[in-house]
Amino acid sequence: MKVSIELSAEYQVPYAVIYADQITDEIQKIMESFSRQEMPITALQNEENLVVLQPEEIYMVRVEAGETILFGECSKYRSRKRLYELEKQLGKQFMQISKSTLVNLSYLDSIEAGFNGTLLLKLKNGCKDYVSRKYLPEFKKYLGPVSYTHLRAHETAANL
Repeated sequence: MKVSIELSAEYQVPYAVIYADQITDEIQKIMESFSRQEMPITALQNEENLVVLQPEEIYMVRVEAGETILFGECSKYRSRKRLYELEKQLGKQFMQISKSTLVNLSYLDSIEAGFNGTLLLKLKNGCKDYVSRKYLPEFKKYLGPVSYTHLRAHETAANL
């Protein structure tokens, strides 16, 4: 792919134009990455305080009892947004690990074998949650070629 950048004072807001004979997977990925800008998230700290959080300040997003809760390093915040809206807005460092949870992959601390083939993720702020079986293949793809033998041995020992 050829790339050309034109710099000029007349372009106050950057924009991109792609010339191609068809939309390929590569072009689709580029378009998605351009459209996914990590923007600040507004959330309620309590009934009176509205705070603005940067994506890197959020460790985990979880839906609990119908409310969307954002977990920071030491605090919890409520958001009026739905999980799928936050997933789009937060960017590529976040991954959905269950029907109700997103985690910031930058803050993974440890991974343990869970029950029924799941994995338990522990974050650096103490939050933890399971990767459900539905989201496990995508999570393993993120981890890359890792030996799961150690985790399976733990799981087998736990089931005895």
